[in-house]
Amino acid sequence: MVGIANTGTGKTAAMLIPLIDKVFNNRSEKVIIITPTRELAFQIEDEFRNLAKNMGIWSVVCVGGMKIQRQIAHLQRKPNFVIGTPGRIKDLVNRKILDLPVFKNIVLDEVDRMFDMGFYKEIKQLLDFLPQERQSLFFSATISESIQALINKFLKDPVKISVKTGETAANVDQDIIKVRGQHKIEVLHDLLIKKEFKKVLIFGQTKMGVERLSRSLHERGFKAESIHGDKNQHRRQKALDLFKFDRINILVATDVAARGLDIPDVSHVINFDLPNTYEDYIHRIGRTGRANKSGQALTFVE
Repeated sequence: MVGIANTGTGKTAAMLIPLIDKVFNNRSEKVIIITPTRELAFQIEDEFRNLAKNMGIWSVVCVGGMKIQRQIAHLQRKPNFVIGTPGRIKDLVNRKILDLPVFKNIVLDEVDRMFDMGFYKEIKQLLDFLPQERQSLFFSATISESIQALINKFLKDPVKISVKTGETAANVDQDIIKVRGQHKIEVLHDLLIKKEFKKVLIFGQTKMGVERLSRSLHERGFKAESIHGDKNQHRRQKALDLFKFDRINILVATDVAARGLDIPDVSHVINFDLPNTYEDYIHRIGRTGRANKSGQALTFVE
């Protein structure tokens, strides 16, 4: 199956609930869920734990940037659900720790993002290890023609289910901020001091630029943190948790944070730097206006 829906509409629950029910009724069933980013893997596990509470069904997260020995120990307990990123999953398969032929259910979440990030070869290798007779579920908010052609190579006569109501959520108000030769940081400062900017996710283009902007905001007295690929997993997760639980109200991020993350009550998304593609724009602004709440997306332009 290929599932397509706008961001913030509950794809994770739509994927997990029937799979949990399937495993609950047959404990021999095993599910592997592959995501493009570590943050998304942990988010899926959080939702899994809420949905599978007291059911005696266990999961393990297998991602890079964390100690592999601990993940190996958890895998030896034979969990029903394995949630991970392509590189670490491949590593565990190569070490003969993870036995993919026993998994008859596979989920690729944000499948277009994984192909965009260059994981095509890893995904193909992992799928080749799985049994021929299996349930394959591919989910995304955007699927281009080229991505659809790749999907067709992996799936056999898939059912395509789309509940997409348009490219962007109707309850996200989108606007531009014309900089007109001013310093962008000053324009941003004047926005952030307004009381309606309660919980703000700011996107930058580069890791260095994001770190620099976060520090500048911190020096100006704002409660800001950054999240990008140069930070180790512990520091990335810490920054994300501080933002999620309202210890800080500004998170500056590269596109690593754009895909799939469900952060409650983000009032504003600001594109401090323009995204590379329209699809990146869709996913960035999808971090606000989630679960039928309203939000605002602002994009800086010269």
